[in-house]
Amino acid sequence: MPLTAPQALARLEDLGTEKVRAQNRKRGAGDAQFGVLNGDVRKLAKEAKRDHALALELWATGIVEARLLAILVLEPKRLSAEELDAMVRSVDFVGVADWLDSYVVRQHPEKEALRGAWMSDPHPWAARFGWSLTAERVGKRPEGLDLEALLDRLETELVDAAPEAQWTMNNTLAGIGIHHPEHRARALAIGEALGVYRDYPTPRGCTSPFAPLWIGEMVRRLEAPGRQGDVVRDGT
Repeated sequence: MPLTAPQALARLEDLGTEKVRAQNRKRGAGDAQFGVLNGDVRKLAKEAKRDHALALELWATGIVEARLLAILVLEPKRLSAEELDAMVRSVDFVGVADWLDSYVVRQHPEKEALRGAWMSDPHPWAARFGWSLTAERVGKRPEGLDLEALLDRLETELVDAAPEAQWTMNNTLAGIGIHHPEHRARALAIGEALGVYRDYPTPRGCTSPFAPLWIGEMVRRLEAPGRQGDVVRDGT
């Protein structure tokens, strides 16, 4: 029998721990969470399979793990642009935003039209998604993008952007520098002058999100003999 929303919520609640709840709070989550490991959410999604109606019920709860499960079981193409826009604007936790971006927004047939609208939207989460889609295009489908105009915007808007949008705007800046050698010098100069994420705490073995360091490291990897692959932080 299909998994019902009450059953899914009960299962998620049983899987929650205070340790994970505390970790989520450090990342900005509120009290609407159970504290479930992402891997356990994925296991439950495999059991539930695709179930668009269930997904909409789960999303409406506002609970972090219910929304993560919803993202994995819904059918992106069945969402209207208006429904997706409303989902984006209701996000309040970066963990949910990242999954929604990867598994739903990037699979939606109207994502390009939404990208253009969201990039200049004053809503911080809408702007985050708009710039994330732009970073994806910079790395994978740059045809038709005015990279100089994007650099102009980043130069004037990045420093004062809301934290939610600043992250993906920075992804776009780094992506331009990494993937487009003709614009690399300017991307590096903008990153150095603005200093965004210059002092970001970066674990040993990881690449700093500070654009000049990030660009330099990824270009080094791309140019190393036998080394190719995806290098932009958001997966593009």
